[in-house]
Amino acid sequence: MICLVGLPGSGKSTVGRHLARRLNFPFHDSDVFIEERLGCSIKEYFEREGEDAFRDIEETVIDELTQIRSGVLSTGGGSVLREASRCRLRERTRVVYLHSLPDELFKRLRHDVTRPLLQVADPLGRLRQLYATRDPLYRDTAHFVMETGKPSVSALVNTILGLLNATGFDSTP
Repeated sequence: MICLVGLPGSGKSTVGRHLARRLNFPFHDSDVFIEERLGCSIKEYFEREGEDAFRDIEETVIDELTQIRSGVLSTGGGSVLREASRCRLRERTRVVYLHSLPDELFKRLRHDVTRPLLQVADPLGRLRQLYATRDPLYRDTAHFVMETGKPSVSALVNTILGLLNATGFDSTP
Protein backbone atom coordinates (compact mmCIF):
# COMPACT_ATOMS: atom_id res chain seq x y z
CA MET A 1 0.00 0.00 0.00
CA ILE A 2 1.18 3.48 -0.88
CA CYS A 3 -0.11 6.35 1.24
CA LEU A 4 -0.14 10.05 0.41
CA VAL A 5 -0.05 12.62 3.21
CA GLY A 6 0.09 16.41 3.14
CA LEU A 7 -1.75 19.60 3.89
CA PRO A 8 -5.23 20.25 2.50
CA GLY A 9 -4.97 21.02 -1.21
CA SER A 10 -1.54 19.45 -1.71
CA GLY A 11 -2.93 17.08 -4.35
CA LYS A 12 -3.26 13.84 -2.39
CA SER A 13 -6.51 12.75 -4.05
CA THR A 14 -5.54 13.85 -7.56
CA VAL A 15 -2.04 12.35 -7.46
CA GLY A 16 -3.41 9.28 -5.68
CA ARG A 17 -5.98 8.55 -8.39
CA HIS A 18 -3.36 8.89 -11.13
CA LEU A 19 -0.82 6.79 -9.25
CA ALA A 20 -3.40 4.04 -8.62
CA ARG A 21 -4.36 4.05 -12.30
CA ARG A 22 -0.71 3.71 -13.37
CA LEU A 23 -0.13 0.81 -10.96
CA ASN A 24 -3.50 -0.79 -11.66
CA PHE A 25 -4.17 -0.58 -7.90
CA PRO A 26 -7.42 0.29 -6.16
CA PHE A 27 -7.64 3.89 -4.95
CA HIS A 28 -8.84 4.63 -1.41
CA ASP A 29 -9.62 8.07 -0.02
CA SER A 30 -9.88 8.11 3.77
CA ASP A 31 -12.16 11.16 3.69
CA VAL A 32 -14.64 9.33 1.43
CA PHE A 33 -14.63 6.30 3.78
CA ILE A 34 -15.20 8.60 6.74
CA GLU A 35 -18.12 10.40 5.08
CA GLU A 36 -19.69 7.06 4.14
CA ARG A 37 -19.37 5.90 7.74
CA LEU A 38 -20.75 9.15 9.15
CA GLY A 39 -23.58 9.51 6.67
CA CYS A 40 -22.77 13.21 6.27
CA SER A 41 -19.97 15.47 5.11
CA ILE A 42 -16.86 15.92 7.21
CA LYS A 43 -17.69 19.62 7.40
CA GLU A 44 -21.14 18.88 8.88
CA TYR A 45 -19.74 16.37 11.36
CA PHE A 46 -16.95 18.75 12.35
CA GLU A 47 -19.45 21.53 13.02
CA ARG A 48 -21.82 19.25 14.97
CA GLU A 49 -19.40 17.05 16.96
CA GLY A 50 -16.08 18.90 16.93
CA GLU A 51 -12.55 18.05 15.85
CA ASP A 52 -11.77 15.52 18.61
CA ALA A 53 -14.75 13.32 17.68
CA PHE A 54 -13.75 13.55 14.03
CA ARG A 55 -10.14 12.55 14.80
CA ASP A 56 -11.43 9.47 16.68
CA ILE A 57 -13.29 8.31 13.57
CA GLU A 58 -10.32 9.19 11.35
CA GLU A 59 -7.94 7.14 13.52
CA THR A 60 -10.20 4.09 13.25
CA VAL A 61 -10.52 4.45 9.48
CA ILE A 62 -6.73 4.84 9.05
CA ASP A 63 -6.25 1.66 11.08
CA GLU A 64 -8.68 -0.23 8.84
CA LEU A 65 -7.41 1.13 5.53
CA THR A 66 -3.73 0.52 6.32
CA GLN A 67 -4.49 -3.18 6.73
CA ILE A 68 -5.35 -3.48 3.03
CA ARG A 69 -2.47 -5.19 1.21
CA SER A 70 -2.35 -3.20 -2.01
CA GLY A 71 -3.67 0.10 -3.20
CA VAL A 72 -3.07 3.82 -3.03
CA LEU A 73 -4.45 5.65 -0.01
CA SER A 74 -5.09 9.38 0.08
CA THR A 75 -5.46 10.64 3.64
CA GLY A 76 -7.01 13.73 5.14
CA GLY A 77 -4.63 16.55 5.99
CA GLY A 78 -4.82 15.84 9.72
CA SER A 79 -4.31 12.08 9.51
CA VAL A 80 -0.86 12.41 11.11
CA LEU A 81 -2.05 14.24 14.21
CA ARG A 82 -2.56 11.06 16.20
CA GLU A 83 0.57 9.09 17.06
CA ALA A 84 -1.21 5.76 16.53
CA SER A 85 -2.14 6.78 12.98
CA ARG A 86 1.40 7.96 12.21
CA CYS A 87 2.79 4.62 13.40
CA ARG A 88 0.28 2.60 11.38
CA LEU A 89 0.93 4.64 8.26
CA ARG A 90 4.71 4.39 8.60
CA GLU A 91 4.78 0.67 9.47
CA ARG A 92 2.08 -0.63 7.13
CA THR A 93 2.46 1.56 4.03
CA ARG A 94 5.00 3.42 1.92
CA VAL A 95 4.26 7.03 2.83
CA VAL A 96 4.80 9.87 0.36
CA TYR A 97 4.54 13.39 1.75
CA LEU A 98 3.29 15.81 -0.90
CA HIS A 99 5.01 18.93 0.40
CA SER A 100 3.40 22.25 -0.48
CA LEU A 101 4.02 25.67 1.01
CA PRO A 102 1.09 27.56 2.57
CA ASP A 103 1.17 30.38 -0.01
CA GLU A 104 0.88 27.84 -2.88
CA LEU A 105 -1.99 26.10 -1.12
CA PHE A 106 -3.80 29.35 -0.46
CA LYS A 107 -3.82 30.09 -4.20
CA ARG A 108 -5.43 26.68 -4.84
CA LEU A 109 -7.91 26.80 -1.95
CA ARG A 110 -8.93 30.43 -1.54
CA HIS A 111 -12.44 29.77 -2.94
CA ASP A 112 -12.94 26.30 -1.38
CA VAL A 113 -15.70 26.29 1.24
CA THR A 114 -15.67 22.53 1.93
CA ARG A 115 -12.61 22.39 4.19
CA PRO A 116 -13.69 23.04 7.78
CA LEU A 117 -10.30 24.09 9.15
CA LEU A 118 -10.02 26.82 6.53
CA GLN A 119 -13.39 28.47 7.20
CA VAL A 120 -11.80 31.25 9.22
CA ALA A 121 -11.20 34.98 8.81
CA ASP A 122 -7.56 34.44 7.76
CA PRO A 123 -7.25 31.16 5.81
CA LEU A 124 -3.65 31.89 4.74
CA GLY A 125 -2.69 32.43 8.38
CA ARG A 126 -4.47 29.18 9.23
CA LEU A 127 -2.55 27.33 6.49
CA ARG A 128 0.72 28.71 7.87
CA GLN A 129 -0.29 27.54 11.33
CA LEU A 130 -1.22 24.06 10.03
CA TYR A 131 2.08 23.87 8.16
CA ALA A 132 4.10 24.78 11.25
CA THR A 133 2.33 22.10 13.29
CA ARG A 134 2.03 19.35 10.71
CA ASP A 135 5.15 19.58 8.52
CA PRO A 136 7.35 17.88 11.16
CA LEU A 137 4.71 15.16 11.62
CA TYR A 138 4.45 14.52 7.88
CA ARG A 139 8.24 14.32 7.61
CA ASP A 140 8.43 11.96 10.58
CA THR A 141 5.82 9.68 9.00
CA ALA A 142 7.03 9.80 5.38
CA HIS A 143 9.41 7.50 3.59
CA PHE A 144 9.61 10.03 0.72
CA VAL A 145 9.04 13.79 0.44
CA MET A 146 7.87 15.20 -2.91
CA GLU A 147 7.78 18.92 -3.70
CA THR A 148 4.47 19.72 -5.41
CA GLY A 149 5.13 23.32 -6.43
CA LYS A 150 6.06 23.08 -10.11
CA PRO A 151 5.75 19.51 -11.43
CA SER A 152 2.63 18.33 -13.24
CA VAL A 153 0.58 15.48 -11.79
CA SER A 154 2.08 13.05 -14.31
CA ALA A 155 5.62 14.19 -13.45
CA LEU A 156 4.90 13.69 -9.73
CA VAL A 157 3.51 10.21 -10.41
CA ASN A 158 6.57 9.30 -12.51
CA THR A 159 8.92 10.50 -9.76
CA ILE A 160 7.00 8.59 -7.08
CA LEU A 161 7.09 5.43 -9.20
CA GLY A 162 10.84 5.87 -9.73
CA LEU A 163 11.45 6.23 -5.99
CA LEU A 164 9.29 3.22 -5.19
CA ASN A 165 10.98 1.07 -7.83
CA ALA A 166 14.44 2.11 -6.61
CA THR A 167 13.55 0.89 -3.13
CA GLY A 168 12.22 -2.49 -4.28
CA PHE A 169 8.51 -1.73 -3.88
CA ASP A 170 6.37 -4.66 -4.98
CA SER A 171 3.87 -3.20 -7.45
CA THR A 172 1.91 -6.42 -7.84
CA PRO A 173 -1.76 -5.66 -7.16
